[in-house]
Amino acid sequence: MVREQYITTTEGTHIERPENQSVYKIGIYGWRKRCLYLFVLLLLIILLVNLALTIWILKVMWFSPTGMGHLHVTEDGLRLEGDSEFLFPLYAKEIHSRVDSSLLLQSTQNVTVNARNPEGEVTGRLKVGPKMVEVQSQQFQISSKDSKPLFTVDEKAVVVGTDKLRVTGPEGALFEHSVETPLIKPDPIQDLRLESPTRSLSMDAPKGVHIQAAAGKIEALSQMDIVLHSSDGTLVLDAETMCLPKLAQGTQGPASSLQGLYEICACPDGKLYLSVAGVGTTCHENSHICL
Repeated sequence: MVREQYITTTEGTHIERPENQSVYKIGIYGWRKRCLYLFVLLLLIILLVNLALTIWILKVMWFSPTGMGHLHVTEDGLRLEGDSEFLFPLYAKEIHSRVDSSLLLQSTQNVTVNARNPEGEVTGRLKVGPKMVEVQSQQFQISSKDSKPLFTVDEKAVVVGTDKLRVTGPEGALFEHSVETPLIKPDPIQDLRLESPTRSLSMDAPKGVHIQAAAGKIEALSQMDIVLHSSDGTLVLDAETMCLPKLAQGTQGPASSLQGLYEICACPDGKLYLSVAGVGTTCHENSHICL
């Protein structure tokens, strides 16, 4: 145990105290005190300025319990009202407008919409520029409101799913390669023209080619030859009047020149020519035309 000793004094007992006792003051005095007060005052001023700036930012940005300015947080996501400007890319799963308004995407350069796979690679891109609309994808498809494909494009073919494809250009349609279709017809008041300015025009069908002009005429013009060929069948020219105005004509005899009657003769190569009609055939007399 610790033994405590107590020294008591009684009357008549004198205890000598040490001389030169030092007095220590507790606290901050002098220039340190002034610097501390100045530092506390500076912190108070900074706090008031920050509080004022925070209130000003909240007022300018229109912060509210439901969002910020025209941006409102709802159960379905974010709702943005009015015109908005995005300075950086926008990532969203779905963007749609209100029921009573349209969705407008506008840019001074171009508007680009990208679709990426889980690895981050671009699998589809829609780029609307000032001079061209560009689509990069494996397949491009336009569908109707009932999900019926109207126009489909891929690397192998172009499919038009509508009942009628109408070309309204004044110069018609230009095809660099073959065209396969069951029917070609113009507007009711327009003429149908099939033209190949520098090459030949060929129409092939496994069961025949049907050309019909219900209220007009059919005209075929060619710089070279017009060939009507039937591999297994008969070529029939059925008309009330048939006119061949530029057939080669054989020499007329003096006795028959006034009759004005001719017979049509055919060369071995199929060439047709006129020969003066007689009691019998006169084709052999003008066969020199076939030479």
